Amino acid sequence: GDPEAGEMGLAAVPGRQAAFRRGLAAAVQYGRAVGCPRIHLLAGRVPLGADRAAVADEMETTFIENLKYAADLLAQEDMIGLVEPINSRITDPRYFLNTPHQAAAILEKVGRPNLKLQLDIFHCQIMDGNLSRNLETYFPLIGHIQIAQVPGRHEPDSPGELNFPYIFELLESLSYTGYVGCEYAPKGDTLEGLGWLRSYWESRGLQHSGTSKAAE
Repeated sequence: GDPEAGEMGLAAVPGRQAAFRRGLAAAVQYGRAVGCPRIHLLAGRVPLGADRAAVADEMETTFIENLKYAADLLAQEDMIGLVEPINSRITDPRYFLNTPHQAAAILEKVGRPNLKLQLDIFHCQIMDGNLSRNLETYFPLIGHIQIAQVPGRHEPDSPGELNFPYIFELLESLSYTGYVGCEYAPKGDTLEGLGWLRSYWESRGLQHSGTSKAAE
């Protein structure tokens, strides 16, 4: 979409299907070039001035149509499409996709195995909390995880609501093998801000490279 025009993705925006397809084609080219097999399919915002409830059905129908198209295209490239709920309480009041429950229901209606849930712990905590149960419930759908402390959206060891060592151990117990994206705003220098990761590795008996001391 056009960020300068207030757009944040197009997948659920009625009347913008052609632009969504053009954007998806470009994203596939970039993904292929850099060897990235996952593409976030941004849902987009409720049109300015529209009532969310009044346009919800039309936007969901558009979303499902576009996701099916995207799934077929991405399957040809052996890629995965991701949908991410973004909280409407702090980050984006008009974003269409808000909760993992809404995302799971839409993914079920689309019914394509190469479409997954991009679960951002930050957004999930703000909208719903209940993180342990939500991770367990939606784990089969999860294709990528992102983290940030709540409410400041800074490093995981910054002051806030979330116990990230517990969350990381829960993900290990669920046998999550994907990446955990650090989608937070560093409070200062980026490298200094990664001290939480070094501390976590050390607590788990790992070297800073992430390799096991025992294995060495």
